[in-house]
Amino acid sequence: MVRKPRQLVLASAAVAAVGLVLAGCSSGGSGDAPAAESPTAPAESAAPSVPGIPSSLIGMHIEGAEGGAWASAPFGALRLWDNGTAWSQIELEPGVYKWDNLEGILENAQSKGMTDVLMVLGTTPEWNAKEIGPDDYPQPGAASAPKDLAAWDSWVTEVVTRYKGRISSYQIWNEANLKNFWNGTPEEMADLTKRAYDIIKKIDPDALVVSASPSTRLTGPYEKFFPAYLKALGEKGWPVDVFAVHTYPAADGDPSARGALLDAVKADLTEAGAPDLPLWDTELNYGLAGPGDLPKQDIAGARAAGFVVRTYIDDLRYGVDRSYWYIWTPRGPYDLLGVQAFPGSEAEQGFFALENWVLGSQFEGCEEASGAVTCTFSRDGSSWVVAWAQSGEVPYTAPEGTALVCDPLANCTESSGGAAVTLTDVPVRFYTQ
Repeated sequence: MVRKPRQLVLASAAVAAVGLVLAGCSSGGSGDAPAAESPTAPAESAAPSVPGIPSSLIGMHIEGAEGGAWASAPFGALRLWDNGTAWSQIELEPGVYKWDNLEGILENAQSKGMTDVLMVLGTTPEWNAKEIGPDDYPQPGAASAPKDLAAWDSWVTEVVTRYKGRISSYQIWNEANLKNFWNGTPEEMADLTKRAYDIIKKIDPDALVVSASPSTRLTGPYEKFFPAYLKALGEKGWPVDVFAVHTYPAADGDPSARGALLDAVKADLTEAGAPDLPLWDTELNYGLAGPGDLPKQDIAGARAAGFVVRTYIDDLRYGVDRSYWYIWTPRGPYDLLGVQAFPGSEAEQGFFALENWVLGSQFEGCEEASGAVTCTFSRDGSSWVVAWAQSGEVPYTAPEGTALVCDPLANCTESSGGAAVTLTDVPVRFYTQ
């Protein structure tokens, strides 16, 4: 089937829309609250007249969630990775399971009202590995194709039977184009996908099966794996409900660079004749060192919050149904990452801005002209614009009726319709009277 233009799925469970909160910009507060001396922005209804953009647009990884940690930033979907919940970390011996971490994270999620949970089924236990590499993640043998496929079938059966109704989606493998995560072939990965799909649908037909996720930042391994994996999936009748990718750009890349990666993924799906299924970005951040000698980039201040906001508005632009941010760290900074998300961080404020600017609203589309991107949203008769420059600085004219212009850190200035504004790569919202 030829892939159709992708649209965000909005008809999920009812989403509580969030009206404007004008209470300052302290940690945990609103992401778009104007300063105290600024005029008050017009109040908005707390509930949309029709279902709006769902909170599941924003996915999250949480360090320590298996022990009770949780994000203070708003999100609507949870992915289990780096929580000690992979196959190699649970089935330590054939038929012997250590469920502690998985039970802990699911109990934690249930206590928080989180029902949208994505579990990654890989990696291979050492006892079932064809080959063991020194750089296998998260432990030796984990990147290997299973030598006994019946053990894979038994693992999938055990998990889905035990957690039917508690885990809503299953991803086959993490970053299967990278040798430290998977050293088998694309065809072997497609076989694991098909076998898991058949088992999952027999036991829990409501659960979603998510494809293995290639990392797009290394073009060589991506191009070697992803088209071949898609071809093999097609030959097996497309045994997935969701396609997944990881769009970490190069260390010096920004959301615009991520958009180019998404364009490449969509082109490959079209070339493969893939069906029109949802596309999820199941892991992303910015500023990670590499490829090559590119050093890690630290992205802070309003740019950190702005990258968060642009990521999820870009999802709407590019037809990505959700993205899972990597990673919320209650303890503070995580050295690997360029954008840090923890209590009191600028990225946290970016998520609060999304809660106010995007979730629960209707997405009316975006336009790009002369280096400026302008996206329009509406809710219960009110509409507003979020705009930014793709790079550098771009002159822009404030929309008619503008009263305030606020960035994601709640830094606001008075403005008016027709006023000259300079856009940067940090998105701003134009409040109208």
